[in-house]
Amino acid sequence: MKSSAKKVELASVDDLFSTEESRADAGREKVVEIPLSELHSFKGHPFKVKDDDAMMETADSIRQYGVLVPAIARPDPSGGYELVAGHRRHRASELAEKETMPVIVRDLDDDAATIIMVDSNLQRESLLPSERAFAYKMKLEAMKHQGERTDLTCSQVGNKSAGRKSSEMLAEQVGQSKNQIFRYIRLTELIPELLNMVDEKKIALNPAYELSFLKKEEQTQLLDAMDSEQATPSLSQAQRLKKFSQEGRLSIDVMRAIMGEEKKSDLDKVTFTSDTLRKYFPKSYTPARMQETIIKLLEQWQKKRQRDQER
Repeated sequence: MKSSAKKVELASVDDLFSTEESRADAGREKVVEIPLSELHSFKGHPFKVKDDDAMMETADSIRQYGVLVPAIARPDPSGGYELVAGHRRHRASELAEKETMPVIVRDLDDDAATIIMVDSNLQRESLLPSERAFAYKMKLEAMKHQGERTDLTCSQVGNKSAGRKSSEMLAEQVGQSKNQIFRYIRLTELIPELLNMVDEKKIALNPAYELSFLKKEEQTQLLDAMDSEQATPSLSQAQRLKKFSQEGRLSIDVMRAIMGEEKKSDLDKVTFTSDTLRKYFPKSYTPARMQETIIKLLEQWQKKRQRDQER
């Protein structure tokens, strides 16, 4: 009697292991060396890449050890690759006179690329207000867009299924309140000259937020008023400028009148220029020594006044 059982062929141990190894290779991202000239900056990249001391230190490290952490890029339809993460490493590699750098190439849509680009930079210790402003705006728009798409799973969108707003998720991720997130984003409405003054700490964040509600032409006029009065707006002044603007009554004359007001901080402060004081001191005196001498003379004057009053 013939057996009806079918013959089962088992894969060899070598085949099993080679299959597992090939699967692991297929799922592992590959690092490739790409010429620096083929790597382009991310469109709308909001973070400044400066040739400062920190950049020179990075360049020295790359010159000695190479790029230790690969950059992330995506294919650019117009040719080459668009950098998603690694703009500072790219610049440091140029300064180190390297021709290539290690890169992980991923197929990313605009939203995913934007989120990775922002997240890779928000971890830096010192960020300018303008950098935070545009970074928060770009990431929030990408998160909202992802939440509206139907081709993503819940895990890709994050906590969309929990009914949380993108702004709440972003605030939690960056450790800021929702209100602070929106205050930063409002800064993107400032003209470049005013935004630079915020970065340079000439205008504080809260007054800058109020000024962002002024029309662009009003902001340009405000620059002239600030220059003519040699002053920057306090919070209360910025709030009044905003109110006049909303009422349609903000003119260059109003701006100059407001900026010409003495601030309380100015009333409590006495300032002397170095040129005014220099004629009273030897040329060898430094500003610190001049200040020390002035304090001593004032103390002697105060003691003399007290003695005169006791007589």
